[in-house]
Amino acid sequence: MILREFETKNEKVFLIRNLIEVRIPKSYYLKLAKRYSKEYIISFAEPKRVLHHVTKRNLVYVTKESGIPLLGHAAFGLIDRGTNLIQVRPITGCNLNCIFCSVDEGRKSRTRVTDYIVEPEYLIEEFRKIAEFKGDGVEAHIDGQGEPLLYPYMEELLEGLRKTKEVRVISMQTNGILLNEEKIEVFEKYMDRINLSLSTLDERKAEMIYGCKYPLKRVIEVAKMIAESKIDLLIAPVWLPGVNDEDMEKLIEFALEIGAGKRWPPLGIQKYIPYKFGRKPKVDVMSFKEFYEKLRKLEEEYGIKLILKPEDFGIEKRPRIPHPIKKGDVFKAKIVADGRVKGEKIVVVKNRVVTVLTDKKVGDFVKFQIVRDHDGIFLGREI
Repeated sequence: MILREFETKNEKVFLIRNLIEVRIPKSYYLKLAKRYSKEYIISFAEPKRVLHHVTKRNLVYVTKESGIPLLGHAAFGLIDRGTNLIQVRPITGCNLNCIFCSVDEGRKSRTRVTDYIVEPEYLIEEFRKIAEFKGDGVEAHIDGQGEPLLYPYMEELLEGLRKTKEVRVISMQTNGILLNEEKIEVFEKYMDRINLSLSTLDERKAEMIYGCKYPLKRVIEVAKMIAESKIDLLIAPVWLPGVNDEDMEKLIEFALEIGAGKRWPPLGIQKYIPYKFGRKPKVDVMSFKEFYEKLRKLEEEYGIKLILKPEDFGIEKRPRIPHPIKKGDVFKAKIVADGRVKGEKIVVVKNRVVTVLTDKKVGDFVKFQIVRDHDGIFLGREI
């Protein structure tokens, strides 16, 4: 669906589904326009650039025809960590620039160079294979390296997940900015729980924490709308020592006041953890011991459970999809796409995606050794 089209000095630009930006050299487009429709040109024109409209990064469209599997990568596709919960990651990219972001997402990212979007039919088809393997009582958890609601095919995805007979629960992690009354009414037909990332109720702090002009009042109203709907609400703040300490009590009181946690816990307070490729705000990092001690005090004060376990969400261990790749294996494969950060490329081995550390280009062959295979996410290093 072409929502808008415009021109730059050298390119004809089409905005599709409010997210995918297709840029075609103007002279080339004018030549094709004499014979073909816009839709045909957008689909088949070469050369062209496909960009994520929010982040302006190159966007890889992962379809069944692309030959890129949906298992093996942390940023897109499906992740099986050996439980009845399957992580569903349809898109990368974010409309915020959180100072604590574990993957350095958003428009101001200094490390991310490529975004991905997965065709909904392909995602549903591959999800169902894993769900059938897992058996009844599956939770489909939509999350990702960024904001899932940027995904322009969300309703199609939710409908497909809900029609999967093994699925018991559909949940989503979101910052809530793109939600409104109309979308919540639509999502009520499919979704069981929304985990809302909300780390402060103070406007000044919110703009500092989220790294942009942040619509706090609207997100607060969205939280109330979710709590009043058929969808359960879990508020999921990140605790940044020295920044939002006093907000934890305010967020607890807010969650209880609006009726969050009808079926599951009302809050899931997260400890800030610095990651290698994440952003690192100047805060004192709490130890886990200190973090849990603080949560226990808040539990006693408010009479609610804050130290959460998988069982609180009905998460249980289940057999993993078998891994055909293991640490130490050596392969040679063709590079099919750019990786998430500079110096990474994507290859396909044994129907799995492998991220390879190499400076070679897309289309080249690379020989590599698997150096990590945690949770079915594979990393290789060129040899």
